[in-house]
Amino acid sequence: MKKFQLGEFEEVVMLTVGILYNNAYGVSIKKEIEARLDRKVSVGALQSALKRLEDKSYLKSHDGDATQERAGRPKRFYKITALGKEAMEYSKETRNSLWNAIPGIALDIKFSH
Repeated sequence: MKKFQLGEFEEVVMLTVGILYNNAYGVSIKKEIEARLDRKVSVGALQSALKRLEDKSYLKSHDGDATQERAGRPKRFYKITALGKEAMEYSKETRNSLWNAIPGIALDIKFSH
């Protein structure tokens, strides 16, 4: 299988775009990650990740309609591409393979006080 490069935060962003489906734009992605993972996300980090994912052709974007509440600026919506889906599947399979390779005893940790 083709080797894909998907960092941890990029994977979180991709999964969130999938969760939000037709409503995946900057602010909604940021809010969803923060709510689901209880972690702060900076706008700059998110925008950088979205750009990297588009550059890798894992995401594609399009502008929505301009709205008065956004001073005439359109929202930029994101969708997962076929290549992005492959990258996500590869990442999931890789993680599962690693988890499955850990002997049960290795995670049977008992703490002594």
